[in-house]
Amino acid sequence: MEIRYTLLSDGSSDRALMPILTWLLRKHAVNCAIQPEWADLRRLPRPPKKLSEKICRSIELWPCDLLFIHRDAENQTHGQRLKETNVGIKEAEIIKKSVLPPAICVIPVRMQEAWLLFNEHALRQASGNPNGKQPVKMPPLNHVEELPNPKETLHKLLIDVSGCKGRKLKKFRPREKAIIIANFIDDFSPLDNLSAFKALESSIQQIVQDQGWSW
Repeated sequence: MEIRYTLLSDGSSDRALMPILTWLLRKHAVNCAIQPEWADLRRLPRPPKKLSEKICRSIELWPCDLLFIHRDAENQTHGQRLKETNVGIKEAEIIKKSVLPPAICVIPVRMQEAWLLFNEHALRQASGNPNGKQPVKMPPLNHVEELPNPKETLHKLLIDVSGCKGRKLKKFRPREKAIIIANFIDDFSPLDNLSAFKALESSIQQIVQDQGWSW
């Protein structure tokens, strides 16, 4: 027995969310095999533009038991993004003329990078300089949702802890390093006090109960 989930997102950097989603499923007693997939719609000859079309194509190409739809809040409120996403799901059901797999909205405040700004060890590992001694000032966890640009903050921290200079610094790609940070984190519970993370966890817990996936 396994549970297959697909993550639909706007960009490749959002793959960083997948270890977090798997961890949350495990936390809520999903003990069977979990098979995650990222819906890479960019490679299609004609990538869909509307959210409803993206949902339909994702389900067709990456069949799943659970669909995660990631939308950064950015300048919108969590409620506004949630409403937009739910409208997209309803439109996709009309297009498909059938009920879709359960869907969960993943809506970090501003950007998903905010959820990666709490573990210095993981940043050092992802930077390729795990034993570096460069001092780093992590933002207070209870304020990461208030950062105007979490992505910029995260990338700067990665550059700082990498210790790269000169030619190495020019070749350093913080965007690529950011994608793997979550792979070095075993426990995401420090995020429990963040509003958007709590909303995501509550949705996952409800779906797991409704589907009877707690084995």
